[in-house]
Amino acid sequence: TDGGVYDNLGLESVWKRYQTILVSDGGGRMKPQARPASTWLRHAYRVYDLLQRQIRSLRYRELIGAYQRGELAGAYWGTYTDIQDYGVSTPLPCPFEKTLVLAQVTTRLKEMPAKTQERLINWGYAVCDAALRAYVDPTIKPPTKFPYPKSPI
Repeated sequence: TDGGVYDNLGLESVWKRYQTILVSDGGGRMKPQARPASTWLRHAYRVYDLLQRQIRSLRYRELIGAYQRGELAGAYWGTYTDIQDYGVSTPLPCPFEKTLVLAQVTTRLKEMPAKTQERLINWGYAVCDAALRAYVDPTIKPPTKFPYPKSPI
């Protein structure tokens, strides 16, 4: 298993060692289940998933609170972020309805189509840029194109 079991945002190892923390959250969201699993193994997995998401939410709130209180500098961005919320001038074009589709791409350990991968990279690049210009350094020169210009979001 990876570190996501304990600390999906990777904050534990940097929390008290650094003054600036940049967090890129590629985690998905839990979907409601109309018919919860009836087998004990699948139900146990759902409970485990709920616990992990609660821990992630607590760490997220703790991180954002530390930013707001001035205890830490840095920025957070995630796959479900609306790039317009950062309020930066000239963000790369990332329509929220299209980035939401990208946010729902499963990232299991299997091959994905090259175009999808390029679109995900473009989305991560754009939202990282907006977060850094909004919360870390507003003098960063805005990008003029995506890393994969032939795969727009």
